[in-house]
Amino acid sequence: MSDVEGVIGDCKVYEQGRRGSARLPFERAAATAKETSGFVWIGLRQPTEEDLATVAEKFGLPPLAVEDAIKAHQRPKLEVYDDVVFIVLRPVRYVDSHEIVEVEEIALFLGEHFVVSVRHGSTLLLAQVRKELDGGHLPVELHGPTAVLHRVADLIVDQYAEVARSIDDDIAQIEAQVFDAREGDHAERIYKLKREVLEFRRAVLPLADPMHRLMLGNVPGVDPQAKQYFRDVHDHVLRTADEIERHDRLLSDILQANVARVSVQQNEVAVRQNEDMRKISAWAAIGLVPTAIAGIYGMNFQNIPELTWHYGYFLALGVIASMCGLLYRTFKRNGWL
Repeated sequence: MSDVEGVIGDCKVYEQGRRGSARLPFERAAATAKETSGFVWIGLRQPTEEDLATVAEKFGLPPLAVEDAIKAHQRPKLEVYDDVVFIVLRPVRYVDSHEIVEVEEIALFLGEHFVVSVRHGSTLLLAQVRKELDGGHLPVELHGPTAVLHRVADLIVDQYAEVARSIDDDIAQIEAQVFDAREGDHAERIYKLKREVLEFRRAVLPLADPMHRLMLGNVPGVDPQAKQYFRDVHDHVLRTADEIERHDRLLSDILQANVARVSVQQNEVAVRQNEDMRKISAWAAIGLVPTAIAGIYGMNFQNIPELTWHYGYFLALGVIASMCGLLYRTFKRNGWL
């Protein structure tokens, strides 16, 4: 048998909304859940297959749900197995310095008198729910595992709103940079953020269906009185989903604008290079005239008639100056100089 105590973050019994003072040994957890009028909450941190199998055997958890809880990267979903409700939620965190959306995972098994939570990642969200539960800060209308489920979902959706605001700030910054007067290609940053928005969408959009089912109040094992609270969570999920769609469209538009701006900049560079090449070619053509004439008269032949003519030197200079002047005027008129 695996040492399941090593992966249990906390194991306590809650009665009348208050937590027992002492940590409950795992061996007594299942029996206590059958005896108490409250519920037992066991929190597992990244358990192995053997660890979760041990807990599943004690609490009668459904094998298919156990398999999903072990494998991370599940889509948010809600499933009902007889008297056990299984839900997968995905907390998110935005690392602004690297513009990365970190997605973690929480799986909850809810029975009439127990909650088994499986955490993948470093989120402290479950610890916050325990603290609020101890302080009596949860809605008085909600009791037992339903109160835990609602508060966990509520905090996760609040995180979604914070991440959406952070992404919105970065998109505004990128947009300002794209349309800034300074040159630069921001395509890599835009594409990277677009991928993070896609990862964010995978965590948020599938959650709408489970929250809708809970909002209707007809999920077995979940207190029907909680439907008004889940309605609020569902509304926040839809609002965040709309924000994500807006972010995706805006990033696509910014990416197109960036490509267009870079193309214009490249065209401007090509035009300047063209102009420079024409100037260089024009001056090279003008410089070729004296070089050619001087080369001809620099040949070591004795029978060059102009060499003995008194005005030959001045005529050569005149021809060079005239031809260079003619070429200069021609290039200037054609816009090459």
